[in-house]
Amino acid sequence: MSQTRPSQAALSSGEADTFAVEAGTLPVVAYAPPVAADAFRGAMARVASAVHLVTTDGAGGRAGFTASAVCSVSDGPPTLLVCINRSSSAYAAVSVNAGLCVNTLAHDQSGVAAAFGGRTPMAVRFEAGTWTTLVTGAPALLGALTAFDCRIVARHPVGTHDVLYCEVVALAEPGDGHGLVYADRGYHTVPLGAAPPREAAA
Repeated sequence: MSQTRPSQAALSSGEADTFAVEAGTLPVVAYAPPVAADAFRGAMARVASAVHLVTTDGAGGRAGFTASAVCSVSDGPPTLLVCINRSSSAYAAVSVNAGLCVNTLAHDQSGVAAAFGGRTPMAVRFEAGTWTTLVTGAPALLGALTAFDCRIVARHPVGTHDVLYCEVVALAEPGDGHGLVYADRGYHTVPLGAAPPREAAA
C-alpha cells in the first residue's frame, strides 16, 4: 500500500515525525534564514552576564581579555566553556598556550574589566590588577570573586569564535564583594551574601 506524503501544513503541525517513522524517510523542512548579526547582538545585550577576565601565560605569551561568554559544562570533571573571537588580541596566545584562568570579577573591578577590553596594550592591561598563579601559570587576579585555573582540553571553531572546553584544575579562595554583570552595554552590581569558606579537599 502506497504512503501518501502529508502536506507542508501537516509537517509543520507536528505530524512530520510520525510520517518519517512510518515511511522510513526524513521530512524536508524549510527553515528561515539566520537573523541579522546586529539584531542578534541587540538581543544579547538584554542578557545579563557575569563579567570575567580570561588570562593565559605560556609559550604563546601572557595575555588576557574580558569575557561574558563563559559557562559551566560539567562537574565531573569540573569543566568550563569559554568563547574567544579569533580577531581578539589575546587569540594568538590562547591558541598556543595549554592553560587559562577564568577570573570572575567583583562589583568594584569594572575598571579592570575595561582595561582588558578594546585596544589597550597587553602589558598595560596587567598593570590594572595584582596577580598570582595557581597551577597552570595563568595569571589569577587577587580580589576576584573567584578564579578557575584550567587546562584547555578541546577547541572547536564556530563562526567567528573558537569554543574552548577547559578542565578546572585549581580554584582560588573565594573573594568578598558583590557580583558584576554586563547588560544593556553597561556594568551593574548584583548584591551577594558573604562567601562561604571553600571546603578543603578530602
